[in-house]
Amino acid sequence: MVSATSPIGPAARVGAGATGPFFTAPSDTDPYAYQVGFGNRFATEALPGVLPSACNTPQKCKYDLISEQVNGTPFVSPRASLLHAWLYRIQPSVAHRPFKKLPRNPDLQAAFTPLNPEVEFTPQDRGWDKLPLPVNSETLDFVDGLKTIGGHGDPTIKEGVAVHMFAANASMKNRAFCNNDGDMLIVPQEGRLDIQTEFGRLMVRPGELFVVQAGLRFSVQLPDGIGRGYIQEVYGSHYELPELGPIGSNGMALPRDFEYPVACFDINASKWEIVVKLVGDLFVYEQDHTPYDVVAWHGNYVPYKYAMKKFINSATVDRDQSDPSIYCVLTAKSKIPGIALSDFLVFTPKWSVTRNTFRPPYYHRNVATEMMGMMYGTWGGSATNLMPGGLTYEPSYMPHGETYERWKEATLADLQPQRMGENVMAFMMHISGHCSLTKYALERSGCLQPIQEDMWDGFKPGLLNHLDQVQKDLAAAGFSGLNFVKKAPVNGIGSEDTSNGPHVNGHGSTML
Repeated sequence: MVSATSPIGPAARVGAGATGPFFTAPSDTDPYAYQVGFGNRFATEALPGVLPSACNTPQKCKYDLISEQVNGTPFVSPRASLLHAWLYRIQPSVAHRPFKKLPRNPDLQAAFTPLNPEVEFTPQDRGWDKLPLPVNSETLDFVDGLKTIGGHGDPTIKEGVAVHMFAANASMKNRAFCNNDGDMLIVPQEGRLDIQTEFGRLMVRPGELFVVQAGLRFSVQLPDGIGRGYIQEVYGSHYELPELGPIGSNGMALPRDFEYPVACFDINASKWEIVVKLVGDLFVYEQDHTPYDVVAWHGNYVPYKYAMKKFINSATVDRDQSDPSIYCVLTAKSKIPGIALSDFLVFTPKWSVTRNTFRPPYYHRNVATEMMGMMYGTWGGSATNLMPGGLTYEPSYMPHGETYERWKEATLADLQPQRMGENVMAFMMHISGHCSLTKYALERSGCLQPIQEDMWDGFKPGLLNHLDQVQKDLAAAGFSGLNFVKKAPVNGIGSEDTSNGPHVNGHGSTML
């Protein structure tokens, strides 16, 4: 408070102004600072005055840098959906040797149609343990450690999803990766990923997700010696924040919690190789300089990361339960209006307070294919065996849900407010189309879980314990009671008197 007799005087303004944009602070596990805000158009320069004023391609850039644009959407896209960035670099990306095709990697797939002999469709739910790390003297970097589990669609028509897992024990040295098939959402489960991109550096820790868009080059270093995790790749679409609908203005993933790199550059004249993925095949070209020579950039087609523990849960607070769509962090649209190609959901700790409600996930048959993974903790959300680093697959329209034991426990529990999922983080890929699984996932991965053939053998219909009460209730309502149907003749010869259970139509009368 300023008094009238203070030296400042009663009419003086007191306060302070910002001295620069907001950046996050480095930490012990992440040495980098970031800009924040999902979908923002950022402008950042590692040397002052590099970004040109009032234009993108001046006749001569400062320090004789090269101006270069990268597009994520066509030039004529609506302004609201336009994605692109301008980079000011030491050498242009086009300065490289011709492409060479690498040997076919049978464990890496991109097309998931019945025409591909390396994939197959199955209505059977499946599960995998975490991928094994390389053993003995074998070394695999991020690119070499990619393994495709399954997916939907085809990158040639720019519509679909691929699901990969990766396990690596070596950093990429003078090697960069560029995926021309689609955007990649990378989720490390074990080991940090120190990722260098053309736009700057990001440290992606377990519990965080990282999105790198199609056509952008990046390298992965492993500061902890290993890297293991998951990837969802989308073709022809880009990740967006889901609409909030009746939730309102706030909640779910907050835009300001998404972190973007700041410009930084290397001067490196050594030989580099750039590996490019196109329709699942790998190509490589060499160049005599680093791809990470971008001194400044501006735009919104930029890699980013998000700490999933920051997700703000919404919940039902009286009775019944909401659909899992309330856990959506990012969505990618399909070509069908109103239908997502895939939703990426995250399950973090929350309170469960509902009354007269079956609180675990209800039994359901979902039009979407569900593929789940877990970073840490113990999962209690279904009958599938999901462990940290593992993956489960629930195909479209196939029924799934809790074990019989869990169902009995949930129907008899004393419903008190309960903290759920403490020290647990899991995610789900909610994929709208039918997904096929790769031969690698079904035959060569070494971590496919056996099918539990007797999983549902002990499920006893509770109605049979209440037949006397059912008869009374039918009679009280003026309907005829239950009757047991005799078995039909076998091959037209005779019949059997053994009861086959009661049959009742919608009005309570007997069906014979």
